[in-house]
Amino acid sequence: MTTVPDDKAISEAEMEARLHGICFKTGPPRRIGVELEWLMYDPHDPARPVEAARLEAAVSALRGLPLRSAITFEPGGQVELSSLPADSLTACVESAAADLVLVRSVLTDLGLGLAGHGHDPWRQPRRFLTTPRYECMETYFDRRGPAGRSMMCNTASVQVCVDAGHEEPGPLGMARRWRLAHLLGAVLTAAFANSPLRQGRPTGYRSTRQALWTAMEPGRTHAPADGPDPRTAWAHYVLDAPVMAIRDERAPWTVPSGVTFRQWARTALPRPPTHDDLDFHISTLFPPVRPRGHLELRMIDAQSGADGWVVPLAVTVALFDDPEAAETVYRVVKPLAETAGARPAPGNPLWRAAARHGLADPELRTAAVSCFTTALDALPRIGAAPAITAAVAAFTDRYVLRGRCPADDLLAPLTGKEGRS
Repeated sequence: MTTVPDDKAISEAEMEARLHGICFKTGPPRRIGVELEWLMYDPHDPARPVEAARLEAAVSALRGLPLRSAITFEPGGQVELSSLPADSLTACVESAAADLVLVRSVLTDLGLGLAGHGHDPWRQPRRFLTTPRYECMETYFDRRGPAGRSMMCNTASVQVCVDAGHEEPGPLGMARRWRLAHLLGAVLTAAFANSPLRQGRPTGYRSTRQALWTAMEPGRTHAPADGPDPRTAWAHYVLDAPVMAIRDERAPWTVPSGVTFRQWARTALPRPPTHDDLDFHISTLFPPVRPRGHLELRMIDAQSGADGWVVPLAVTVALFDDPEAAETVYRVVKPLAETAGARPAPGNPLWRAAARHGLADPELRTAAVSCFTTALDALPRIGAAPAITAAVAAFTDRYVLRGRCPADDLLAPLTGKEGRS
C-alpha cells in the first residue's frame, strides 16, 4: 500500500468535523485581502507566446523580490500576488500596489509586461508549469473538453477575500454573507466582465472566463446547493466532489475517474485518504465563492490598467463590511434569486446572463447601479482613501451608469457598436 509520509488516515466523520471547523471562521468582519492574477506577455508582440526560457527568467527574478504579498505562478505562466490580510481597504490597496510597482519594474527590464484580462485575448493555451499537480489537472479536465485547459493557462482574475462574518443573524452574519456573495457575484461578474475575445475574435460572451467555469465539471466549479446551513452544504459539496488526483511520493500520481472523496474514504483504495489529502482536494475545487475560513470571491475578471483592480476590491469590501451598505445591497440583489432559479451558480440563468451580456442585461444593470451607488456612499464610512473613492466613481460613470462593462471597450473596435452580442 502506498502512503503519504507524516500524515494519518482520516475517517469520514473526522472529515465532516474538519470541514465544519475550518471552512467558516466567524467573528466581526475586520480583515480583507486580494489575490491578483495577471497574464505575462511581450508588449511588442502580444500575440506571440512567451518562450519558456523568458518565463523561467521572469519567475526566477520575481521570486527574489522583497514583496509583502505572496507570489505564485499559474500553469500558463500567469503571475499571482496574494496580499497579506489587511485591517483596512486603504492598507490593502497600498500594500498590493507597492508590490505591483516592484513586479512591473522587473518585468519591464526583461522586456515583458502584465496584461489585465479575464481571458488571454491573443494566444492559445500552453502550459508552462510541469508539476504533478498541473499534469494531473490537465489530464483530468481534458476528459471533459477544452475548457479546463483554457482556464488553467489563459485566465486571470481579481479575487477578493472578506471575513466570513458573525455567527449571529443580521447584515454581517455568516449565512447572510454567504447568500449575498452568490447573488451579488452575478452583478460583479457582469460589471467587471473583461474577457470577450479569444485569439482576437469575439466569443459571444462579455466574460469568456466565466463561460469557461460554467462549461467545466459542475461538481467542482459550481456552487454548493443552497440551504440554511452553509457549513453543512460545503462539507457535503467537498466530500461528494470527484477526486482529481491521488498523490504518491514514489510514483506518478493517479487520476481517478468518477470517484468522489467520500467514496475514496469508504473504500480506502488504493490507500486511505489523509488530512493532507483532504486539504489538497479542497484546493482543487473552484466554486465562485470558496470558504477558506474567510470567503474568497472568485468571479471577477482581471482588470486592465495599472490600478483597475482597485475598483472591484473597493466595491466588494464596501458592500460586505459596511453594515448599512450590506443591508441595502442585500435588499437590492435578493430579487435576483427569482431569475437565478434553483440551479447553483454559475450554471443558472442569472449568472449565464452576466457572463454573456454583462451590464447590457437590464436586470443586472439596474442592480449594478444600486450596488455601485451604495458602495460609493459606504466608502468614506469605512475610511477609504479619496483616490479609491474617485476610482470607483469614475468606473461608475464610465461603465455602470451607461450599461457597459470593460469588455465593451475591447469589442467596440471589432463590432463598431455596443450592446448585446
